[in-house]
Amino acid sequence: MSRVIHVFRKPDRFVAGTVGEPGDRTFYLQASEDVRTISVTIEKQQVVVLAERLGALLEEVASRFGADVPEHVPDDLVDTEPLGVPVEEEFRVGTMGLGWDADSGAVVVELLAITEGEVDETVVLDDTEEGPDAVRVFLTPVAARAFAERADRVVNAGRKPCPLCGEPLDPAGHICPRQNGYRRDVDVTED
Repeated sequence: MSRVIHVFRKPDRFVAGTVGEPGDRTFYLQASEDVRTISVTIEKQQVVVLAERLGALLEEVASRFGADVPEHVPDDLVDTEPLGVPVEEEFRVGTMGLGWDADSGAVVVELLAITEGEVDETVVLDDTEEGPDAVRVFLTPVAARAFAERADRVVNAGRKPCPLCGEPLDPAGHICPRQNGYRRDVDVTED
């Protein structure tokens, strides 16, 4: 069976979001264009890396190509709406690729489905018939910056970190390795 590549050249929306309570959240990336919506499952750390690498790519594009890249996006341009429902997983993300399309002046994000074996890097940002399913999204520099800012907010909306070890605090308490495993009941209610 040949691979399926979902391409979003002018997405209405490309966001990171979660389903579930802090400590038990599932992370998704969701792309929408017209009536078509695709959701893929992604690990929290992958969201962090994608946001960081998008920021680095935008800086490089601004310096090398002179592209108009905003340092920050006004809050009203950062999507704060929840994920579109129903959230139906198309696939779980394994490999991610980033690029710059100079012709359209867009950042290209490609998300490849997780596979059993190694992924040949030539299938990233390529239209070959063989390889894992993919989602390819073209983003303006403003939309890419807005995605990265929302992704940071989504990641940081989880459980508060322990002030001693940095591990997430559970509402039921926390066994801190810095206290030699002593369980300290900590009030982790939100402000």
